[in-house]
Amino acid sequence: MSAYTNTIDNGPWNNNQSYRRCSRWHPLELAAMIVGFVVFWPFGLAILALKIAQKREGYPGDLFSYARDKASAKWQGMNASQTWCGTWSGQRQSRSSGMRATGNSAFDDWRNAELARLEEERRKLVQAEREFSEYLDRLRRARDREEFDRFMNERRTAQSGPGTNEPSPSA
Repeated sequence: MSAYTNTIDNGPWNNNQSYRRCSRWHPLELAAMIVGFVVFWPFGLAILALKIAQKREGYPGDLFSYARDKASAKWQGMNASQTWCGTWSGQRQSRSSGMRATGNSAFDDWRNAELARLEEERRKLVQAEREFSEYLDRLRRARDREEFDRFMNERRTAQSGPGTNEPSPSA
């Protein structure tokens, strides 16, 4: 058994199988890191950080698959361990319902009823927010109309009697 081979007793992907630890650098990974440091040092540093993270998480693939899986996990809005467990064990959660069945039909029925109730509450809140926005728009329009009418009345009084607002020249 080499220093890079290890049997893990627990973990979502192994089922007590032996696999190569991620600490061994493949030639392409090493070349990518060196070129990354030569071209632009943050690229090389990013590759090194990815390799360290891969080793810590015990990801059994190469660095490029690790980065691809990490990126796709971020893209899908799930945490990476859920994605990898689903990918490796062949069980993916259904994205349509957002939840998978627990096997207990009473709990699943209750959960679905609660989710439906919460969705109805969310719809009510959205409707109330829309009504409040419309109310504020009506208030703004009424206030704007009042200010405009006041301005027009002041303007008319100023134009109708040009001498009424000026002080008398006797002083």
